[in-house]
Amino acid sequence: MSYDDVEIEDMEWNEELKSFTYPCPCGDLFQITKEELQIGEEIARCPSCSLYITVIYNMEDFIGGDSNKKTIQPSNQQPVAVA
Repeated sequence: MSYDDVEIEDMEWNEELKSFTYPCPCGDLFQITKEELQIGEEIARCPSCSLYITVIYNMEDFIGGDSNKKTIQPSNQQPVAVA
């Protein structure tokens, strides 16, 4: 059973690891790559212990390459004027 269900918006992109990460209770980080998300993987594992989390995300956000990464990170969104 998964330790927790975590929405992708609550995870952080780690450029060094090239993975979305989330703090693990053991002190390390749960990790899942963009490539794993693109093929439908939803389990982020901790490399230091046996815990894992289920990542909640919309797979469509990860289809089509790097340009879609911006759509899932609120800090990178641009405001849009609506008439």
